[in-house]
Amino acid sequence: MKIFAIGMNYAQHNKEMDGALYKPEEPVVFLKADSSLLKDKKPFFLPEELGRVDYETELVVRICRLGKSIPQRFAHRYYDAVTCGIDFTARDLQAKCKEKGLPWTLCKGFDGAAAIGEWVPVEKFRDVQAIHFHLDINGKTVQEGCSSDMLYGVDELIAYISQWFTLKTGDILYTGTPAGVGPVHINDHLEGWLEERKVLEFNVK
Repeated sequence: MKIFAIGMNYAQHNKEMDGALYKPEEPVVFLKADSSLLKDKKPFFLPEELGRVDYETELVVRICRLGKSIPQRFAHRYYDAVTCGIDFTARDLQAKCKEKGLPWTLCKGFDGAAAIGEWVPVEKFRDVQAIHFHLDINGKTVQEGCSSDMLYGVDELIAYISQWFTLKTGDILYTGTPAGVGPVHINDHLEGWLEERKVLEFNVK
């Protein structure tokens, strides 16, 4: 199983992080380790040695068949379910990596850094590019987004990634985070929603 993730895929988040609205020339792709996956309501153990750790709420897509060099017009055939996930980011470490031009592996791929909710079949939604999602912490909504605001849509991302990687059944794609990221703290209770459906819930320890 491979965990793909996309950076800088919402213009307002790019402004939040870099001070400007912009679209990258190509999708920004990185990978998370399989040990990053956090599911089944298991707690997230905050790695305090990494400094500030931020939540990044995202629409996550599940790959359902083998594919390589997939044309965009056929990409919809290669995923069958979506959910809400958290791309946890060691923000202080990421800043150091950016400054030195280093990869994001350490700040994005540590254990537990890919929280994932319950899968919902895509046919439950009118359009994968019109799904609203949000994150609540301790009962308060802290981040909201809609997949319609993606700079690169799901089908574009699958077509792009499959140029370099063979997609396999069970691979996972985190599609990027909207504006509103922020830090998590010990004893926080996180709940992730797709539309009115709660699909993600866990505690920070």
